[in-house]
Amino acid sequence: MPSVKNPNHRSKNRLAAQANKAKKVRQKRSEENKHKIAKSDSQRGARPGLMPNSGPNAPLSKKKAKKLEKKIAHAIRRKMAEDGEVGMAGE
Repeated sequence: MPSVKNPNHRSKNRLAAQANKAKKVRQKRSEENKHKIAKSDSQRGARPGLMPNSGPNAPLSKKKAKKLEKKIAHAIRRKMAEDGEVGMAGE
C-alpha cells in the first residue's frame, strides 16, 4: 500500500508543476506565432531578440566568419583568373 494521503489522485505539488509546465509551453507557442519564430529555432533558444544557439540559423562565430570570407574571396579570385581578368599570385 502506498504511504501517501490519497493514492487515487496526483498530489497538489505535481498538479501545480504540471499546470506550470503547460502554461510555459502555451506561452512559448503563442510567442512563436506572434513573432514568426520557427519551432526548430525556438527549441534551440531563439527568442524575439535572440538568434538560436545552434542549427542552420545560428550566427557564425567570428573565427568561422573570417574563414568563410577568405574562402569566398579566394573563390572569386579563382573565377576572375579563369575569366582572364586578373592573374592569380604564384602562377
